[in-house]
Amino acid sequence: MTKNETKLSLDGLTFTTLELKQSDHVFTITLNRPERKNAINAEMTTELVYALDYAKQMREIRVVIITGKGDIFCAGGDLRYMSGNPDGGPISNVPKRDESNSADVISLRIRYLNKPVICKVQGPALAGALLMICNSTHAIAADHAHFSAPEIKRGIWPMMVMAGLFRVMPKRVALDFIMRGMKISAQQAVQWGLLNQAVSSENLDSTVDSLAQELASLAPSSMQLGLAAYNKQEDMEFDDAIEHLRTQITLCLESADAKEGIAAFLEKRQPEWD
Repeated sequence: MTKNETKLSLDGLTFTTLELKQSDHVFTITLNRPERKNAINAEMTTELVYALDYAKQMREIRVVIITGKGDIFCAGGDLRYMSGNPDGGPISNVPKRDESNSADVISLRIRYLNKPVICKVQGPALAGALLMICNSTHAIAADHAHFSAPEIKRGIWPMMVMAGLFRVMPKRVALDFIMRGMKISAQQAVQWGLLNQAVSSENLDSTVDSLAQELASLAPSSMQLGLAAYNKQEDMEFDDAIEHLRTQITLCLESADAKEGIAAFLEKRQPEWD
């Protein structure tokens, strides 16, 4: 947290589209609009941005899991909201953290969280759901899940999805995927790089929990430094990337994590991260 940044809190806030849970160093965000297939509306965008900002700010949170309630992970943007007919019901009191309420701010928050983010995809993921999957560091799905960007069939082009999609999938297959609005299986999504892994529904929780615990056990400050360096160098020219990473390895080696990790190795014990 920077010196002038407001300290965020969950106290007194009513989240109407999300369920939040923190266990040890893992923060789980569950999309909670199952009656609307967890489609993203204005309230969900506001709440997701706040929850992700909170997770970034809280040092004790080392890993974020994003999942959905019900049979569908997320059906993308709520078309009723896009057409000017937002849902009724309870109004969230979660403060707005971004002037834009466009769902693409979610992808930016996930990408620059600089902490491990695991998408646990328990069911089909469509359209804007891909913003979350493509920009997370890990994505694991139930093997019955399917994936699509069907916007073209609604007269829409998935503009915001492309930024993340073309960074995880091969260019030609990704272009064909969105041009035809085609549906692909979890197994195909693994083959094309959209997912890390597809597992049975029965093993989804344990697989994600195991990965989250493993990531949470690793050097948290070095993990953040490394992910920030990865994001910054990704689109640099090679020589510029090398120069940037040279400065970052110096910072990394001077960090408390590196000193503790090296000391633990020499003393033949498990490191104790601050």
